[in-house]
Amino acid sequence: MFAHQHLNAAGFHNFAFFGGYDGAERKVLGVFFDDKADFPVEALTLIFRKSDKLTHRDFLGSLMALGIERETVGDILVEDGRCVVFVKSEIKDYITSQLFKVGRVGVKINETDPGELPKGRGFDEKDITVSSLRLDAIVAAVTGLSREKTKSLILSGNVTRNYLECQNISQTCSEQDTLTIRGKGKFVINGVLGETKKHRIRISMIHYR
Repeated sequence: MFAHQHLNAAGFHNFAFFGGYDGAERKVLGVFFDDKADFPVEALTLIFRKSDKLTHRDFLGSLMALGIERETVGDILVEDGRCVVFVKSEIKDYITSQLFKVGRVGVKINETDPGELPKGRGFDEKDITVSSLRLDAIVAAVTGLSREKTKSLILSGNVTRNYLECQNISQTCSEQDTLTIRGKGKFVINGVLGETKKHRIRISMIHYR
């Protein structure tokens, strides 16, 4: 992570990143001069009918419609009937007083400890073939977009590699890299399986639903 490298290079080591739980993707940076303080991150649990298949995009869209900034919202974890969203403490009360629906679905907000976090709706694993391990080749393969549309998607900042925005279309990807593609989901390169007879590369991809 750039911030981690920059702080270490500057000789400052009393800092930490936290997003509300171990393994969070979106985190707050805390820089401390004395003892470490609590992070201003809290969890809100949104309850809805299990028959309503709401997605990460649905919740993020409804939160952004409240006029809050994307930087104030952390990870959004969704499963059937429940979503846990991590937010900065300063906007918690505003969200609880304003958010009653996600799309056309009514939601109830619970501010207590969410307990066990949602594990999502599972994942799919499939093998794909690509001409190379370049970022644009892999993104095109998993999205089904043309190379030109893929290039535009990457250059517009809609793709992250290992949770950092990557606008380098020729960036070489590696095993265990995580690619997050806006509107398409999260993908992990599970393994490079070798070459086909036509010298294309076979890779195993995990797509988290």
